[in-house]
Amino acid sequence: MYEYAIAWEWLAFAARWFHVVTAIAWIGSSFYFIALDLGLVKRPHLPPGAYGEEWQVHGGGFYHIQKYLVAPAQMPEHLTWFKYESYFTWISGFLMLCIVYYGGADLFLIDRHVLDISPPVAILISLASLAFGWLVYDLLCKSPLGRNTWGLMAVLYVVLVFMAWGYTQLFTGRAAFLHLGAFTATIMSANVFMIIIPNQKIVVADLIAGRTPDPKYGQVAKQRSLHNNYLTLPVIFFMLSNHYPLAFGTAFNWVIAALVFLMGVTIRHWFNTTHARKGRPTWTWIVTVILFIVIMWLSTAPKLLTGETDAAAVAPAFQQFAGDPHFPAVKQLVSTRCSMCHAAEPAYEGVVRPPKGVALESDAEIAAHAREIYIQAGRSHAMPPGNVTDITPDERRLLVAWFESAVEGKKQ
Repeated sequence: MYEYAIAWEWLAFAARWFHVVTAIAWIGSSFYFIALDLGLVKRPHLPPGAYGEEWQVHGGGFYHIQKYLVAPAQMPEHLTWFKYESYFTWISGFLMLCIVYYGGADLFLIDRHVLDISPPVAILISLASLAFGWLVYDLLCKSPLGRNTWGLMAVLYVVLVFMAWGYTQLFTGRAAFLHLGAFTATIMSANVFMIIIPNQKIVVADLIAGRTPDPKYGQVAKQRSLHNNYLTLPVIFFMLSNHYPLAFGTAFNWVIAALVFLMGVTIRHWFNTTHARKGRPTWTWIVTVILFIVIMWLSTAPKLLTGETDAAAVAPAFQQFAGDPHFPAVKQLVSTRCSMCHAAEPAYEGVVRPPKGVALESDAEIAAHAREIYIQAGRSHAMPPGNVTDITPDERRLLVAWFESAVEGKKQ
């Protein structure tokens, strides 16, 4: 059974790799087409129906690209659809959510000091929130408010800030940020699957049937694409945030999330304006830096991390590790080799916060992170970095024996 932890870790790595590859493909194509669309130039020699053209050079060759605002007069022989990048990014991201947060709900998803719920209930709340996000967003877009692009985006921002606050009232800080990214990414991918691609298929069907396509389908798809454009950078931030406790593990984490969305807008506005050849609004970078400085300040005022386990009590899910006969020796080993960094106030020079927010000072903290200790310092030499505390092979074998003994004891 203890080999399950190793297999699960590799499965998580494979899913993460898959997710990164598909995300690069989706975000890369999205960024390219936004820049292309904004850079189109209207010229008198364009064929009927063409909106603009762009000349580009790449890889030793020249590319001449033309865009039709509705559709060309005839259906092209070959048509490339950009959709699977989005689909597989969402699928791989959801797979990661299942492996890390649903599979490890007691440790990564649930903070019983925030909300004392069981793993099945937490998972149901998680799934429901993703569906809720798309339904609310889609209804807002289809409402009369949807005709006002910037007014709609302001209301959507309020919804996102509310969800940022709401997630921190339900889950660990780490899970809250991850879910906020998943919430936003679900909207983006559903835009492609539910709106953009179906609308394009309607236009294609009209062309094949010899009908003139209705321009409204392209207009709606473009609005959803604009939303995806401004949401991309915040999603990347939230997906990377699980490596940075100062982002998700502070008292004002939901405020930080709200400011991250604004930073995404200011950064994208600079790129969009530049690609449209409308100047270089340097004020956007000034605003971005100011917002980032505010975020840095909020992460340490006050210095109160969320999601910590009560040092006086070991959660039921981890009692097997604290009750194992090897635990006293392991606790002594961890306090000697690990706690100089993994402490509320690290003693190691240059370390001001416990790495990834993981403190290993109490029985509860050590037991809760048993699997990570087993993998990082027992079955591999990842910890301590560079073996700076001179942990010996025998000590690593002790960590392995502790975890495997506790797992076998629970199975019996």
